[in-house]
Amino acid sequence: MNIHPDHTALVKRSYHTVKGGLPPQTARMDERAVFTNAYAFLPANTMTDIVTSYLPHWEKTRLWVIARPLSGFAETFSQYIMEVLPGGGSQRPDDDPTAESVLFVVGGELTLTIDGETHAMGEGGYAFLPPAETWTVQNDGSTPVQFHWIRKQYEAVDGVEAPKVFVVNERDIDPTPMPDTEGKWATTRFVDPTDIRHDMHVTIVTFQPGGVIPFPETHVMEHGLYVLEGKAAYKLNQDWVEVEAGDFMWLRAFCPQACYAAGDRPFRYLLYKDVNRHARLGNFAR
Repeated sequence: MNIHPDHTALVKRSYHTVKGGLPPQTARMDERAVFTNAYAFLPANTMTDIVTSYLPHWEKTRLWVIARPLSGFAETFSQYIMEVLPGGGSQRPDDDPTAESVLFVVGGELTLTIDGETHAMGEGGYAFLPPAETWTVQNDGSTPVQFHWIRKQYEAVDGVEAPKVFVVNERDIDPTPMPDTEGKWATTRFVDPTDIRHDMHVTIVTFQPGGVIPFPETHVMEHGLYVLEGKAAYKLNQDWVEVEAGDFMWLRAFCPQACYAAGDRPFRYLLYKDVNRHARLGNFAR
């Protein structure tokens, strides 16, 4: 990652948070939500109170499960939007010793404790938690905290050590421009792409207004794309879909994708993809 030498020079970022609630009985049914054999699209207004879940050993916490492994679709990861009320949290957040996690804070301040060391994570805060790590989270403030929690079963490789824990903030990292784009398309990378210890990358992709993916990107990696800010026309398989802050796109392997950033502000999304491992043969279950 490229650590920025002057934090004050960075533009203040905006992060969408889920509002919950329910639409009124007079509302028109939104028909943008789609589940196909190549992708799923969950608009922001589908994330209502009625679709929330709860987890064991979590207090004053609810979550929106926006991705989970599904046989024949995307199988490598789950993604939650967590909402923790003041005084809430967990001393036992994850009992799966094989699960690695990324936490990304979009609203409020989260107190994360790792092996006795405490980190105050504000908006833009990012934590990587390797498998079998000891960690807890707590909302010590007076307002709710929202954060994304992305989980994957770590694929250990003989002779390759597991990656180490780290906690940073997006504002501390310079985005890396994509080649030949004049900075209109850039990626904030929290992990060195050549670091073979990591079998997943969670990054932030930013397009300036008018920026594009100018070809149908088609690859083996599965994707979760949560729109943090702005809007765009996004191509998913054969369909062009209008997307905006709070929308979620879930792509299985080899689903073609492209986009055109619209509006007068940057289009930014939190991106998951699986990387750096052999394709599973024979038994596809993870």
